[in-house]
Amino acid sequence: MSSGANQLFYRLAPFIQEFIYRKRWETLRPAQVEALKICMDTSHHMLIAAGTASGKTEAAFFPALTELHERPSASVGILYVGPLKALINDQFERIKELLRDGNIPVWHWHGDVSQSEKSKLMRNPSGVLQITPESLEGLLMNRPNAIPALFHDLRYIIIDEVHAFMGADRGIQVLCQIARIEKMTGCTPRRVGLSATLSDYEAAKAWLGAGSKQPVDAISVPGGRKLRLRVEHFSFPDARDEEQAEHLQNARKAYYNFVYDSTHLKKALVFTNSRSDAELTTLELRRVAAHRHQPDVFHVHHGSISAMLREEAEAALKDGPGPAVAAATVTLELGIDLGELERVVQLGAPYSASSFVQRLGRSGRRNDAPSEMLFVCPEEEDEDAMLPARMPWTLLRAIAVIELYVRDRWVEPLDIRQMPIGLLYHQTMSILKSRGEATPAELASDVLSLPSFGRISPDAYKVFLNYLLQTDHIQWTEQQTLIIGLTGEKIVNNFRFYAVFKDDEEHAVYNGTEEIGSITTVPPPGYCFSLAGKLWKVTEVDTKHKAVYVKAALGKVDTLWLGAGGDIHTLVMKKMREILADSAIYTYLSPQAVNRLERARRLARESGLLKSAVIPAGGDSLFILPWIGSKQFRTLERLLKNNLSQRLSLRSIVPMEPYYFVVAGKADNQVLLEQILRECASCTDPSMLLGPDEAPYLGKYDEFVAPELVRQAFAVDGLDMEGLKQGLSQWMGK
Repeated sequence: MSSGANQLFYRLAPFIQEFIYRKRWETLRPAQVEALKICMDTSHHMLIAAGTASGKTEAAFFPALTELHERPSASVGILYVGPLKALINDQFERIKELLRDGNIPVWHWHGDVSQSEKSKLMRNPSGVLQITPESLEGLLMNRPNAIPALFHDLRYIIIDEVHAFMGADRGIQVLCQIARIEKMTGCTPRRVGLSATLSDYEAAKAWLGAGSKQPVDAISVPGGRKLRLRVEHFSFPDARDEEQAEHLQNARKAYYNFVYDSTHLKKALVFTNSRSDAELTTLELRRVAAHRHQPDVFHVHHGSISAMLREEAEAALKDGPGPAVAAATVTLELGIDLGELERVVQLGAPYSASSFVQRLGRSGRRNDAPSEMLFVCPEEEDEDAMLPARMPWTLLRAIAVIELYVRDRWVEPLDIRQMPIGLLYHQTMSILKSRGEATPAELASDVLSLPSFGRISPDAYKVFLNYLLQTDHIQWTEQQTLIIGLTGEKIVNNFRFYAVFKDDEEHAVYNGTEEIGSITTVPPPGYCFSLAGKLWKVTEVDTKHKAVYVKAALGKVDTLWLGAGGDIHTLVMKKMREILADSAIYTYLSPQAVNRLERARRLARESGLLKSAVIPAGGDSLFILPWIGSKQFRTLERLLKNNLSQRLSLRSIVPMEPYYFVVAGKADNQVLLEQILRECASCTDPSMLLGPDEAPYLGKYDEFVAPELVRQAFAVDGLDMEGLKQGLSQWMGK
């Protein structure tokens, strides 16, 4: 240990020194050294940006716990906010081990924690509290009088996986919660943000320090870990006749056999982009195991699986004696330490470089082992399909996110909402519930002083409140104060109000007394569905209690969740175009992937697909391939439908987001491109792309807000006219 690190080591609390001895660490890691310097020598906030398994958690907790050891707090001293219950459970066990001899209690609080444990904390507020934003919202709303006792001596707020919050409604919620705690208690805790996935440190620092006068210091530790990447590709033929159907069946069999052979003897994670894919994959892998008379080592992990089954999957991966494979969504993408995973498999491609980095970081966390990720890209291939549909979009996206991160260390920049009017409703109602009643001036002062509402003027807030009065979400008292109205009570008193992300109402699924998980679409009795990687037949539906009772089944059916893919950044789309136009061969591609890429490149060259943003499709149809991100693509869709369709006599505009449009009408390709570019140049106000009475929703609570404010918010946050102009600038003069 260097002399500087050695000196810092001896400034740590004795129980932390003992923890380091037990772990046989030879030295403090760079992020830990820098964090100790900042915390012991300044009062600044701190952003710790370092790779997975770099000791970020300890970098945050070592100085914070040392301070609590030296000066015990008179309330909760450290508030840890995590995005997932699974992550909080994992960190709870890690912090308990760290605090084994520290005489500092650690608590966790979310929907799966017993009421008795929560009551113990309320009786003795102390130590470390680990909580989700949703549970923290519940505390602020329903137990406002307990907040001063809970947090009046709060020293640290640690926000884990800050990239999962920044730019999202939950991030705005967390910043509002911090501001409300500070105002209700008079405390000014140090903020610490943790992330393995950041590119724009200045934007992240601004987000973390929003509403605070203290500066934010960034600790950036570049990752030097070895990578082992492989991309496989499987083509599924279109099943138009019996022979093709047999080919498709054989192709799918080969695909699942490959995934099985790549995982079943290892501790492995199989990431999918949807819950349905996670379910189907597990079902098929179990069928392969049964066919081969081999053990079932497969699990499913996503947000609609019961807590017990999720914990079983985590335990099998972390502590189980033999192989274990879990098909997972984002629930295992974030920071949970699953031990020595031997392989991470991505089915399809992530929608973002950020997601790729997080998923890659689940492997290679021990003994300097390389991070290993296997992409398996299945795609339908129909030689008779229209031209853009014959492109291997998933394969191109996989290569693009790899190249952008591995070569350039690029991940998506922060995109912060400017007018989060749904959150304005949420925080207004939450604060009013907490207060009991308030004058309009008091409510405006409380709400508009929160971070993220700087663009909401007092006049706009007056319009906002008047609309809530008209719709009975709030109402006047005889004393001319505001209280929550009857309509508002139905919203606010539902536990789903704590969450600001969109969530479909789900029915719990039971096999006897065991809860398996939940589904959003409920089939009638006698019908089958899959959940937790197994098949079930509905025996009874209890609509009143939102419960579905099932028994094991053998049929083959689809799973029951609605959901779309993620958004893609413009830079990813541009990289995909570069890959298609290039001749480079990437060493991590399998022979099948190389072959598929070469065929796509040849088709692109021969068809002229890359020469213009608009190309003929035969007859009076055209293809538009703008190579722009999802938000800009949706902006172009509105421009086409609302501004150009009538002028150019376009009878149909079909978006295949975010890759291309199929347009039919009288305009030729050159005229259409010229008109698109001209309309972009002349459109100075994004609201020009909205119909006269149109007010589209962006968030969960937008529907309760005055339509004129919803319209303004969508024009600001839902559209990107400047991004569209920049994205299409490459076609100027062509």
